[in-house]
Amino acid sequence: MTTANILKDLIFNEDKVAISVLFETETTKEIRILFKKGQLMKKHQTPFPITVQMVKGELNFGVNNQVLSLTEGDLIALDGGVPHDLSAKTNCVVRLTLSKLDTVDRVKKVVE
Repeated sequence: MTTANILKDLIFNEDKVAISVLFETETTKEIRILFKKGQLMKKHQTPFPITVQMVKGELNFGVNNQVLSLTEGDLIALDGGVPHDLSAKTNCVVRLTLSKLDTVDRVKKVVE
């Protein structure tokens, strides 16, 4: 059994989005992404399916030539290869579920 608290020890970076691994399972990597208002993740894509959950805050999620306003409790699932971008309207806590085959370094490179 593995546990984590996505709302504990929140440390927002002033200059870029903060990314940390909460834990890994046999099939997924559970990632916490912290956005300060105005921070963004430029357009990118993953080779594997992902799930994004808005835990706190509100952000614009650009995908398929539209912009979705995600708020607390919203979930979105994307197939691999789908370009998307994120822009924080408020301070945000986001949960990202990656395939075990994907890498956290790939996600970190998006915010560099």
